[in-house]
Amino acid sequence: MTTPYLPVLSPLMVEEQVRAALSEDLGRAGDITSQATIAPEMVAEAELNAREDGIVAGLELARAAFRLMDPAIRFDAFVKDGDRLSPGTVIARVSGPARAVLSAERVALNFLMHLCGVATHTARFAEEIAHTPAKVCCTRKTIPGLRALEKYAVRMGGGSSHRYGLDDAILIKDNHIAVAGGVAGAIRAARAFAGHLVKVEVEVTTLEELEEALEAQPDVVLLDNMGPELLRRAVEINRDCAGLADAAYAADPRRVKLEASGNVNLKTIRAIAETGVDYISTSKITMAAPTLDIGLDVVVR
Repeated sequence: MTTPYLPVLSPLMVEEQVRAALSEDLGRAGDITSQATIAPEMVAEAELNAREDGIVAGLELARAAFRLMDPAIRFDAFVKDGDRLSPGTVIARVSGPARAVLSAERVALNFLMHLCGVATHTARFAEEIAHTPAKVCCTRKTIPGLRALEKYAVRMGGGSSHRYGLDDAILIKDNHIAVAGGVAGAIRAARAFAGHLVKVEVEVTTLEELEEALEAQPDVVLLDNMGPELLRRAVEINRDCAGLADAAYAADPRRVKLEASGNVNLKTIRAIAETGVDYISTSKITMAAPTLDIGLDVVVR
């Protein structure tokens, strides 16, 4: 099995995000506390330390915060995105003009704590279903302006990304179906509209809607708010519709993929994955992820 390459954040996007955050924090007069208390010539050395277990994500945003504040600041990282942290792990060491180090501190930590938190929370979900082929996926429920960063952090935590936005895949939801007049008709209309590289997914809430959807052959069917028993039955219906034996079903790339959503949390995801669905989407890994406790501590020598 080929190990997938890890995603990389665009340096242009990183700089844009960090510049905006620094501008927001520095306001019109800059860091007046550091200006008032620290002489311009003073230098400082500090460490970014993990205070709890977690997964690294967003290191380049922290690096950029210090670099954009003052290019003279040196940033030495001792871990990389995707690595596991334990309490006391030194993530990075920064050194340089003291005013600039302290002025960049909060922005660097905000990005790092949030994205490490998303990666860590995702990893908890992924570990619950590691014994199954199912993958946990994030959704479009992200903090406005941070979607690409949060989806990157999900990948660092072992999760997968659903569509990025409204423009890269077709997801026909219940309201689309209500207006279009039916599941099959909506799928056919989507197929007629979409280019050959655009995936078509449809949301269903009953097994009857699933059967109607399978006849129209979307790429993916999203099974919304179905319990484990209904999900298991949905997998059986999909297998029968594809005419595949159990052993061939999971590996067949031509069959319709099934995605479960709704009522997904750390207590339910294992049972959902064990029904045989391919994907499990949840907003919990982005919208409910707690920040990871990381501190910046000045080294006094």
